Amino acid sequence: MNWEFIYRVGIIEAIKGVPVSLYVTFVSLLIALPLGFLCAITRFRRVPVLSELISVAVSFLRGTPLVVQIFIVYAGFPSILNYMVQTFNWNFDAFSINPYVYAFFVFSLNVTATLTEVFRSALSAVGKDQAEAARSVGLNAFQANCHIIIPQALVSAIPNICNEFLNLFKSTSLVYMMTIQDITGKLRIAASAGYNYTEAYIVIFIVYFLLGFGMEKLFQRIENNMKRYKALPQT
Repeated sequence: MNWEFIYRVGIIEAIKGVPVSLYVTFVSLLIALPLGFLCAITRFRRVPVLSELISVAVSFLRGTPLVVQIFIVYAGFPSILNYMVQTFNWNFDAFSINPYVYAFFVFSLNVTATLTEVFRSALSAVGKDQAEAARSVGLNAFQANCHIIIPQALVSAIPNICNEFLNLFKSTSLVYMMTIQDITGKLRIAASAGYNYTEAYIVIFIVYFLLGFGMEKLFQRIENNMKRYKALPQT
């Protein structure tokens, strides 16, 4: 075991890659949250055609490995786009798109599929009596959703959102496949010089564990703060 590599190279390179991993995680989640909520409402309300299309897309995204989705988007899309550029004589370099664009696209869609089911189940968990009570005090549908239905649904969804956030953060370890130098990417490059891959993956394990543990505690505090929106027990 090369401890010198761990102390002098591994930890430093991992710290350099942390902002990249967090950047991809937060941006992808910010994109996925509203998309997932809109898709959930569409399925919850059973909007014709759109509901069925979303159901098929969700099944596809949740039923295929993330690494396959990365290969399809990062390797396949530029080739298709380049073919269209040549066919229609567009003045555009199909291979010049920033890899972060592909990363946000893949990860946000993947998370959207899961959050769609999370929000849909959370909305279903709110009792119909809550909407009836809102109407009885003169609230319209918009006010009832904003002040009563959605806050209660979010309370139910927070634990699952936390799990999905952690899964997303761990999944960003695959962005090195798109030439993005995150934690894994930087340590793989550093390890290649002396074949210190065992040491590199030990550092990766420790860094992801510590960051994941901290995020879990943060979400626990958020969940506790959201509990005040829970419906009061009926007497």
